[in-house]
Amino acid sequence: MKKSTYQPPYSLTPEILNRVALICETTGRLTVLTDQARALRLRRINRIRTIHGSLAIEGNTLSEAQITAILDGRRVIAPPREVQEVKNALATYERFDSWKPESEKGLLEAHRILMSGLINEAGLYRHGGVGVMAGSQVIHMAPPADRVPHLMADLFRWLAATDAHPLIASSVFHYEFEFIHPFTDGNGRIGRLWQSLILARWNPLFADLPVESLVYAHQAAYYEALQESTRQTDSAPFITFMLTMIQEALTSATPQVNPQVSPQVADLLRALGHEMGREALQKSLGLQDRKSFRERYLKPALRDGLIEMTLPHKPSSRMQQYRLTEKGQQWRREDGRP
Repeated sequence: MKKSTYQPPYSLTPEILNRVALICETTGRLTVLTDQARALRLRRINRIRTIHGSLAIEGNTLSEAQITAILDGRRVIAPPREVQEVKNALATYERFDSWKPESEKGLLEAHRILMSGLINEAGLYRHGGVGVMAGSQVIHMAPPADRVPHLMADLFRWLAATDAHPLIASSVFHYEFEFIHPFTDGNGRIGRLWQSLILARWNPLFADLPVESLVYAHQAAYYEALQESTRQTDSAPFITFMLTMIQEALTSATPQVNPQVSPQVADLLRALGHEMGREALQKSLGLQDRKSFRERYLKPALRDGLIEMTLPHKPSSRMQQYRLTEKGQQWRREDGRP
């Protein structure tokens, strides 16, 4: 690869430097605290959160529980395109460890898998103009399509040669990638994926850190940071935003003690299969009193987000069933049950 003379414009503010130091400290502490068995459990949980957050930013409505069901090979009733998006994302993250951050070929392959069956140009740079959208508003018109291959080659050469800290380099790459917007669709998903890949090569903890969930929760600020960086011709605002999200994600990923629940809720969580109706649950628990079951078992589990309705908009439907949320599944795993 030819040496790049290209230098993305960014400045290092005191806030950026302080956040890098704080993240490094937190990462070191988490690496020591997280044992291998717990790391494997967290990886599955965080990967589901990551995929949910990244797709939700792009308008996908599937819940974490539905994504978990797809991961487990169970049937989900949802729009076919949204199910396809989840399946593609799961397949993409399965290949995560095989890609190298500085490989343009790897990025194109990731896009091909992520967008397979969704767009005609999966794995290919765009051939037409495209804009960055925030809802229905165009917030950025990307460079002309004929400039994309040159701009992307420059960006990859810079990434391969830079001595910037990975926390900085990954954020700069993410911003520049979104500015170029090299694909017809899927740019946000790939940009966030590639930042995670760069970080994971620095520390494996970042392989499935659910940064996407926080970006989704702060979507307006995400787009504002992109806009402000473009306005200033300096990606410092975007770097600051992403470092804030990374620090919050590290904090939320800290290993937690299994949440305390009442003995009744614990029995319910242990009894609940994939999806069960009220009568089947009561029978499984050996309970006769419907009111007692509702007040002492069902309502507390729903309130604490450990189970969810399959028909949330029809709570009294005779077809209503209940299933574990990701939080409930985590409780089961911590309880020593599959």
